[in-house]
Amino acid sequence: GNPIAMAAGLKALELLCVDGLHAELEAKSKALCEGFEAGAKKAGIPLTTNYAGGMYGFFFTEQDKVTTYQQATQCDLERFKKFFHLMLEEGVYLAPSAFEAGFVCSEHSEQEIADTIAAAERVFAKL
Repeated sequence: GNPIAMAAGLKALELLCVDGLHAELEAKSKALCEGFEAGAKKAGIPLTTNYAGGMYGFFFTEQDKVTTYQQATQCDLERFKKFFHLMLEEGVYLAPSAFEAGFVCSEHSEQEIADTIAAAERVFAKL
């Protein structure tokens, strides 16, 4: 193999094996999802979230949890589209489909998570 690619891959694996990294990612996903849920609730908008590690998703629905494709298809996809485009106007870039997961990474700060939640609250108020 290419020695430069091998060195880069090894370094990436070393960084991913840092103690506490995955717990940190989960905490960021949890904070983001809880913030989205609180903001939606304040605006009277039904929303549920899922997260695991640094991966998260959210659905505009009255359902308690969305865990299957069938459940996801029953969510308010039009509201998601509006939310997505209004978040873009706020400078927040989310996955463009309600069926895609979002991701946080080690470089996302607590302030960036808080700023994203604040942007979502402003957008929920417009929905």
